[in-house]
Amino acid sequence: MKNTRYESPFSTRASEWIGDMTVWNLQHAADNSERLERLRRSLRQAREKELTPRQRQMLELYYDQGLNIPQIAGELGVNRSTVSRTLRRAKDRLYRCLQYAL
Repeated sequence: MKNTRYESPFSTRASEWIGDMTVWNLQHAADNSERLERLRRSLRQAREKELTPRQRQMLELYYDQGLNIPQIAGELGVNRSTVSRTLRRAKDRLYRCLQYAL
């Protein structure tokens, strides 16, 4: 009896397959820099025009300055739940505005 090793027609080395997919992705990937720039511009406009002053203030403290919710509550003298609700409403409002920007 002959000693033969079974080879599947689908057997390839995983690293070769991953390398092939990486090359394919690079060749076929769309450049989305224009969409990202449009999104950033729309986000700036939405923050300025669509949010209340309190929402803008809390978003700035949370995202731009990196404070957490208890720190923001302490700095502004409000309850943590107020900060959390205000941030949620601001994010929801921005989302509604930006979903049409793309």
